[in-house]
Amino acid sequence: MKIEKCFDCWVAMAALLLAGTTAANAQESREDHGKRAVEECVKAVGGDAFLTMQDRTETGRMYGFDMGTGNLGSATYATIYTQYLAAAPGKLAMRVRQIFGEHQDSGGVLILPDKAWDVSFHGARPMDDETFATYKDTATRSIFYILRERLKEPGLSFYWQRGDIFEHVPVDIVDITDDSNQTVTVYFDRNTHLPLRQSFRRHNKEFNDFDTETSAFAKYKQFGGVTLPLETRREHNGRKTFEMFVETETINQGLSDNVFELPANLKVLK
Repeated sequence: MKIEKCFDCWVAMAALLLAGTTAANAQESREDHGKRAVEECVKAVGGDAFLTMQDRTETGRMYGFDMGTGNLGSATYATIYTQYLAAAPGKLAMRVRQIFGEHQDSGGVLILPDKAWDVSFHGARPMDDETFATYKDTATRSIFYILRERLKEPGLSFYWQRGDIFEHVPVDIVDITDDSNQTVTVYFDRNTHLPLRQSFRRHNKEFNDFDTETSAFAKYKQFGGVTLPLETRREHNGRKTFEMFVETETINQGLSDNVFELPANLKVLK
């Protein structure tokens, strides 16, 4: 009974906090409030250190889940190299190399701004157009990519929906919309200003409706002045599809070009 009363008191206090904050910002437009939440997030993830980050290297365990059942489908140890590039319209402003296996001997994926390959001991097979398009759409609508690469994009707008409580944490819910009317909804922790959750809708061509893609972020840690999540979970229409648990992370190691090149003796498959 005492625990229930304490929880009720906490909920009441959180509601009062939200109400007070809403009243305090009554003169602030929803657009300005949304923009301010995003600017506070940029500072929280490292400010200039985040915005000028050139590359990052992560190691950890990746888990894939069957989209139909949500059951575990695959698990692997991965090393992920990411290098950020100058933004170019219509292209991915980064290149990524994922190498699987604790000894980096179980294949992987190479993703460049305009093409990608699945790599195995058989060779490198070009990623099909639909899969690559889905990857680019997911990557460019990640809140961290938006913060790093897209904030100066023409037509980008911000709209504060409301304050709320998400998993016992006060949050600001903000819509970020680009000039093609694609919206990403982000839940920012009101205390730390870090993103806890994001979601967006993607058109399903097969059924001519929309799928909801959701990502959640947890266990933030600072690396060289940049604050990043150690845990990421993605869901498709409410079913878990991916989890990543980062064990090590380094930034600005000056990754060389050959990290993002296919070995010269590797066979390129059809």
